Amino acid sequence: MATRTPPDQPSSIKWVALSWIAVGSVFGILFILIFFAPAQWLSDYVADASEDRILLMAPQGTVWNGSAQVKLGAGKGSLDQAALSGRLLWKLRPSWQGFVLTLQAECCISKPWDWLITAGLQGPRINISDINQSEPMIWPSALLSGLGTPWNTLELQGNLSLSTQQLAFQWSQGQWDLVGHAQLDATNMSTSLSTIKPIGSYRFMLHGGQSPYLQLSTLEGSLQMKGTGRWVNRKLNFVGEAKAQSDRADALANLLNIIGIRDGERVIIKI
Repeated sequence: MATRTPPDQPSSIKWVALSWIAVGSVFGILFILIFFAPAQWLSDYVADASEDRILLMAPQGTVWNGSAQVKLGAGKGSLDQAALSGRLLWKLRPSWQGFVLTLQAECCISKPWDWLITAGLQGPRINISDINQSEPMIWPSALLSGLGTPWNTLELQGNLSLSTQQLAFQWSQGQWDLVGHAQLDATNMSTSLSTIKPIGSYRFMLHGGQSPYLQLSTLEGSLQMKGTGRWVNRKLNFVGEAKAQSDRADALANLLNIIGIRDGERVIIKI
C-alpha cells in the first residue's frame, strides 16, 4: 500500500501568510482611497457635473473634510468668472440615514448648512436644511457677473437674501427634480448702466415639482419688473416685463434697452 507524502507545511504557512498580506494590502489601499481621497477629486466632480459653472479652486484637505475658493463661471470655454470672498469649508460624514454634507463660508454661510444625502428606492435624494426668512443667507450680487451675459454687462450691486423651505433634489429618470420652495430677495440693487441708485428691490419665488415654477415680482423701486417661468426638459422658459416709473424713464432708458425688447413704455424679457 502506497504512502502519501505530507504537504510541505512551511510552504503552506508561507502561502497563507502571503494571501493575508495581499488581502490586507487591498483593504488598506481601499481605506486610504475612501477616507483620504483628496479634495481635488471633489473639485473635478463638481466642475464636470456643473459644466464649469461652479468651480472649487485651490482645494485643500480631503473629500471628507476640506475647503476651496468658490467661483461661478459661464460654462465650458468661457473666461467669465467671479470668486466668492474667502473660502468654502465642507465636512462629509456618515449618518444612520446616509451622509451629511455640512457647508460653511467665511462671507455668507455663518451657521452650518446641512445637506442630507440618502439613497432610496426611487434613487438618491438630497434634503437641504431650511433657511428661515428671519435669518436669510446673504450673498453678494457681484458674484452673478461670473455667469456671463447679461450679468457681466449689468454689473449688479446689492444683496441677495436666500431662504428655503423643505428644499430637496430627487434623482428621477436620469435627472435631478427640484422639491420644495426657495425665496431670493434682491434688495437695494444698482447697476453701472443707470445713474439711479438703487433701481429697486425684487423677489424671486421658486416652487419645485415636475415642472418647477419661477415667479418674479417688484418689492419697491424705480424699475418695476414682473414675470413667470417654468423649467421644461431642464430648460427655463421665462417671460416677463419691465417698466420705469414715469419720472425715471429717461434715466433708465439705457438699461431697459439692454435687458429686453421694447414694446411701447415697457420692455419684454424672455429667457
